[in-house]
Amino acid sequence: MPSRPSRAARRFAARAAAIVLTGALAGAVMPPAAQADPLVTRPTAYVDPLIGTANGGNTFPGATLPYGMIAWSPTSTTGDQTSTGAANGYEYGATRMRGLSLTHVNGAGCNPGAAGDVPIMPFVGDVTSSPSADTKDAVYASNFSHDNERAVPGRYTVGLDSGATADLAVSERAGVADFGFPAGRPANLLFRVSNSLNGSEDAEIEIDTAHRKVAGSVLTGAFCGRRANGGTNNRKSYYRLYFSASFDRDFASTGTWRDGALAPGATTGSGGEGYATGAARAGRGSGGWVGFDTATDVDVSMRIGISYVSQEGAEANLRKEIAPRASVDDVAGAGSRAWDRELGSVRVGGGSGDQRTTFYTALYHSLMQPNLISDTDGRYPGMDGRPHRVTRGQGAQYSNFSGWDQYRAQIQLLALLKPRIAGDFAQSLYNFARQNGGVWDRWVHVNGATHVMTGDPSAATLATFYAMGVRNFDYEGAFESLARQATVPHPDGLNDAGCPGQCTGQRPNLAQYLESHYAAQDVCHCWGGAAETLEDAVADDALGRWARLLGRDEEANAFEERGRWWRNVFNPEASDGAGTTGYIQARNLDGSWLTPFGPGSDRGFAQGTSATYTWMVPQDVQGLADAMGGRDIAAKRLDAFFHKADGSWSVKGGDALRYDPTNEPGIHAPWLYNALGQPWKTQETVREIVNTVYGTGPRGLPGNDDLGTMSSWYVFSALGLYPRTPGSATMLLGTPLFPRAVLDRPRGGDITISAPDAGSTRPYIGAVRVDGRTHDRSWTDDRLVTRGGSLTYRLAAQPNTDWATGPAGLPQ
Repeated sequence: MPSRPSRAARRFAARAAAIVLTGALAGAVMPPAAQADPLVTRPTAYVDPLIGTANGGNTFPGATLPYGMIAWSPTSTTGDQTSTGAANGYEYGATRMRGLSLTHVNGAGCNPGAAGDVPIMPFVGDVTSSPSADTKDAVYASNFSHDNERAVPGRYTVGLDSGATADLAVSERAGVADFGFPAGRPANLLFRVSNSLNGSEDAEIEIDTAHRKVAGSVLTGAFCGRRANGGTNNRKSYYRLYFSASFDRDFASTGTWRDGALAPGATTGSGGEGYATGAARAGRGSGGWVGFDTATDVDVSMRIGISYVSQEGAEANLRKEIAPRASVDDVAGAGSRAWDRELGSVRVGGGSGDQRTTFYTALYHSLMQPNLISDTDGRYPGMDGRPHRVTRGQGAQYSNFSGWDQYRAQIQLLALLKPRIAGDFAQSLYNFARQNGGVWDRWVHVNGATHVMTGDPSAATLATFYAMGVRNFDYEGAFESLARQATVPHPDGLNDAGCPGQCTGQRPNLAQYLESHYAAQDVCHCWGGAAETLEDAVADDALGRWARLLGRDEEANAFEERGRWWRNVFNPEASDGAGTTGYIQARNLDGSWLTPFGPGSDRGFAQGTSATYTWMVPQDVQGLADAMGGRDIAAKRLDAFFHKADGSWSVKGGDALRYDPTNEPGIHAPWLYNALGQPWKTQETVREIVNTVYGTGPRGLPGNDDLGTMSSWYVFSALGLYPRTPGSATMLLGTPLFPRAVLDRPRGGDITISAPDAGSTRPYIGAVRVDGRTHDRSWTDDRLVTRGGSLTYRLAAQPNTDWATGPAGLPQ
């Protein structure tokens, strides 16, 4: 007689069937009589967390909630225990895993990314050697098939080839799991406490057999610590993650290990791995295991809480967020409802099933971050290494700020849809800066200043929040702090530590910059002088706009002038060798231009070329057009940025001279046609990118999601809106993808979008009405964002070359 499947296995099969049914319903075509473009009421039915898990998207499919601290997802392996198949632990093509880790970051670009803390592995077999000594993951890992994997918002389920199963669901700071094992086989749960994605400085585990508990922590950090361009500066620890897990049944066996030594029966252990990779780290680390008797019961239920503050904090988070007898189904149901509430801030109507899946998955990825780092009692780890508590008026402390990426789109979407979260995030960044000697870091992970990328994205971010109506933070204090960072040189600005990719100085060599009005390539102490100048010009312009709104006109004038310093790295004589002149080019302290030059060169730039960065002047598009010889000439040059010489599209990347949808410096470029008086070209270009670069399936993102940035670009583009420039609430107008959309915003101020003829045959705007009045501009002023309103479109099959083209009505 065949053995009865475990409860976990039965739940796995039932859940899989339910998800298949949900997918079938989501993709079903409405009968003609019902096609009135009803608004989506359960957006989670259209979310596929596997989108972006291939093609370098670096997303993860595991269980997490909006802005959640815990993100329980697989750590894959391709045969090297010191690395993974992708930057954040999971790659769709790597179908072998060594654990289910408690923390992840969405779409970060550094391989192996960040976090991936405490992989927990259901292992079928006896533990006869140290799992850390299994350097090629040949023994203590298992293959799996995607046929036995299911991911939905807040829940992740997998069946391993070993016969073990795992069903996970989470709250914000805690989770529950059902593990199943084959009857009569050895069954163990491995806690690889030291095996974070980047390694660890130290780790510890304690097994309490009397109370059926496993607890421990890992001291780690090192985001981007393996990069060749400055990463060694980040091979350091900055946070400790604590966990506490309890079980529904006794342990049949226990043990721990450290490096190559195994200690069966032991209940405590410790030891880190270091931050090297490959042979320099292989075989190091610590962990422990608990075993279970499967003779009569093959199911194991576990509850776990985490904290960045203390063991007690982890236990308190679990107690407060998950009821003692809550099942995986109970927690998953609550998680699904939480995601429906969050995603319901944008309700679309119409479109195809695939379009809705692409859209709501993009919104899902956009609203994964920022991430909670404060416990339920308000305590959190500060950037000074000491515990702090959120003060009155702040809901929680948030982190994971990929500033150089997010300030271009994700920050605006957060402010638009979730202003309360945006304000708490702004206050969180200000708190960190005060704990960090007044320095605002450009890439914050948990409580660590990683210095990754270039520019001053904090200034652009908080100015944008304020412009878009966010007020629940100390905006006066934050402005003064950021203005000081932009005007008073700091000793770190002359430090080359971490350069070029992770330069310690947040305003590198500021004294020289203020004197020369550009970042000199030969003395800038930055990634690239041209890129640094453009980034600082954007940030300064945003500070100027913020100062103006605060009534600080003298500072506004000064910062707005600095926002035009991009002109000092625009060389009108720089040539592509084929007749086109005028490019952004790095220059030295003596004023000479950096040579040799070619528009496809990345010298003086950060993750991009001159051809891309030449367009990175969103705050002064008219000034850029003038420098190029006028709007018509600029538009022709922009045509060549999106098309090959034969006129065919070139929008998928891979060409140093043309548009790259996989990285941030040029993602605003399709929207520049609005300011150049040819908005129909924005409409057709954006639609081409939406249709060909984004989509469903694991390859549905063009590249690193970068903490929701690329997903936010899609959300805005599908709605027919895009932020004009940081520090502003102005929105550029494009063609909506859906016939209907409602942005349901807190405290009123909803935005409704109506485009009855939306579809593949009508990609152009024929006419627009704003709040019922005819609108002949390709942008809206700040009132749409700050007060709400309605947009009504008449769409067309052919471009309307008259609409919104008058010089007096163009965006700046």
